[in-house]
Amino acid sequence: RIAANFEWLKIKDEIIEKFNIENINILASNNYNKTIIRIADFGCATGPNTFLSVQNIIESIKQKYKTLNIPNPTHHHDHEITTRNWLEFQVFFNDLVKNDFNTLFSSLPKDHAKDYFAAAVPGSFRGQLFPEASLHFAYTSHSLHWLSELPEELGDEASPAWNKGRIHYTGEGTPSGVVEAYKSQFGKEMEMFLEARAKELVVGGMLFMIFCGSPKDMPLSSTANATTFDFMASILKDLVQEGMIEESEVDSFNMPLYNSASPEDMKDLVERNGCFTIERLELSKPSSWLDNKEMEQVEEMIHVWMKHVRAVMEGNFIKHFNNNTNNKALLLVDQLFTRLTKMHLDHSHLLQLWCNQKVQLFVVLKRIQQS
Repeated sequence: RIAANFEWLKIKDEIIEKFNIENINILASNNYNKTIIRIADFGCATGPNTFLSVQNIIESIKQKYKTLNIPNPTHHHDHEITTRNWLEFQVFFNDLVKNDFNTLFSSLPKDHAKDYFAAAVPGSFRGQLFPEASLHFAYTSHSLHWLSELPEELGDEASPAWNKGRIHYTGEGTPSGVVEAYKSQFGKEMEMFLEARAKELVVGGMLFMIFCGSPKDMPLSSTANATTFDFMASILKDLVQEGMIEESEVDSFNMPLYNSASPEDMKDLVERNGCFTIERLELSKPSSWLDNKEMEQVEEMIHVWMKHVRAVMEGNFIKHFNNNTNNKALLLVDQLFTRLTKMHLDHSHLLQLWCNQKVQLFVVLKRIQQS
């Protein structure tokens, strides 16, 4: 989510320019003369970045209200907007049931109560989680590229999608059947996500999505993620040779991540859904903050990056390789990420290339009235 934080100025611009408050019929629409705006963060995880994202959205909405010069309904003779008195926000933090919501809420900013009311909503965002037409803003950052399940054909030795010796679809020489299986699974899950959000958002409500993607013509094997997965597969093969794991365990392991959706892919999926207009759809450089770093800084950044990769991915390895022996899985993960860090340090010259890759999708949709 660090990379996503660089998109907040774009989100602010989109809200101020395109959120049509007057058309949503939420201005002081209840007996208490309060305007209540509901925001949901889908795939919030447990880190502090989710609070920064929510705060940015709230501040942008407040700024939008101020530009409208709407009189405060609780002070009819005072035309200066006092948003704290009459504009209220309800924020829902969503993630899977296994997410550590206790950790998330224990790290809530102490003064959040003056800005919004917070609630947890556990469950998969591939299905409907809120009543129809109840949300005004939906936001998701670096969650949509994760697949809820792997295509079944990846585990079938007789299938064209059998991915022997690899852990992802981006490696050199990967069968086209593997690539198509991943892409098809992503398409199905994105359709489910859009369908659910279309039900939950009010007409005029906005959906912000930030996740991994790539240009349509970019070779799958040329990204930082592809190199990382190739390194991982190589290390796992070494661990097979060293007797730590079985070859069959590696052959049956695939990372549930699709990071190759193009703007054209998203345009097709949104148009097929038919419930949204595309307000903004573009690729950006998620690693621009690494530009022009000195070598010592590059090495430090690689260590930070690998810690992040481990935090995000180690659960997949532990789940697959535990074999009823959790100590074995933990030892494997330690070996994997220690060696992975070294391999990236040995190839640090590639970092500048990766920094210039536009591999992050920024998508803004608006819910429309269906005819």
